[in-house]
Amino acid sequence: MIKSLKKDSWVFVAVQDPGGNEHFLGLYDQESDVSFIPIFKNKEDAQSCLVHLPTQKGAKYEVQAIIFEDLAKDALNNNFVIFLLDGEGKILEKDLPYH
Repeated sequence: MIKSLKKDSWVFVAVQDPGGNEHFLGLYDQESDVSFIPIFKNKEDAQSCLVHLPTQKGAKYEVQAIIFEDLAKDALNNNFVIFLLDGEGKILEKDLPYH
């Protein structure tokens, strides 16, 4: 669990193909050998970092808010972990529930 967040905290995440076949932006961390969903504490950090993250060419992305616990359940069900990032892409905390 990410200690700086409560289960009912709102977090911000990049969503690929919003309104269509939407899904959360997932990335791979070689150091931890895990697939993860980057999250942010505020919309501004998410938007400024999104331009620096590797994304699929031609895909549309939108920053959306979600309850942390809901995202955590979805991530776990899809074998992803969650990394809390700052606006520059620095990892602040990692949620590695099965490591």
